[in-house]
Amino acid sequence: MKRKIVQIDEEKCNGCGLCVPACAEGAITIVDGKAHLAADNLCDGLGACLGDCPQDAITIIEREAAAFDEVAVEQLQKAKAVSESLRDHGKVHGGCPGTRAMKLDVPADTRENGARPGNRLGQWPVQLSLVPVTAPYFQDADLLITADCVPFAYANYHEDFLAGKAVVVACPKLDDIRAYREKLTELFRVSSIRSITILRMEVPCCSGIVMVAREALAASGKDIPFHEVTITIQGEIKQW
Repeated sequence: MKRKIVQIDEEKCNGCGLCVPACAEGAITIVDGKAHLAADNLCDGLGACLGDCPQDAITIIEREAAAFDEVAVEQLQKAKAVSESLRDHGKVHGGCPGTRAMKLDVPADTRENGARPGNRLGQWPVQLSLVPVTAPYFQDADLLITADCVPFAYANYHEDFLAGKAVVVACPKLDDIRAYREKLTELFRVSSIRSITILRMEVPCCSGIVMVAREALAASGKDIPFHEVTITIQGEIKQW
């Protein structure tokens, strides 16, 4: 059948991911750094995602496409909800012991003795999709939300930012940004987070992690001090 449906111009798309949470049906995903229509039958053709694309890469066209399937959308949403619930309770990822929440002993600062700084990581895991929102290390914690390129670009990440904080790491360009928004909303809601620091790169796609965190904070109903820090590709602090 011929009907209206979303079309994404990959040449214009910068992979920022802002269109992903804008699509309530979950029809858009990020693949290899570009937005893609996951399946024709998931798109209702109404274009709710258009206004969220800063590159004007999304348009509505009319072409031959499978009919919009509300049942398929409902099944997709249920599957994602189950997946998120299982992640929060540590029951996915093949039962890998590496996903078990652990509080780590942080070594003392040894710079006084002339040695190089030690590891300041105080928890495990760190990836946002893996951390359980009820982990004890989030209670009364200052939370550092880190775009996953930052520790590679900023040489003194451990001492200047990570020390004394709980941390979650995420990539707003390559990961499921809507799932991250839901995860952060629940984390803010159930944990006694004292402050939130967003540590992002200067590249445009990294703005997605700030947007998601702000939306999650608003949805949680909490009033938590919120701070954003931008790191340049050259490893300098651009905005503090």
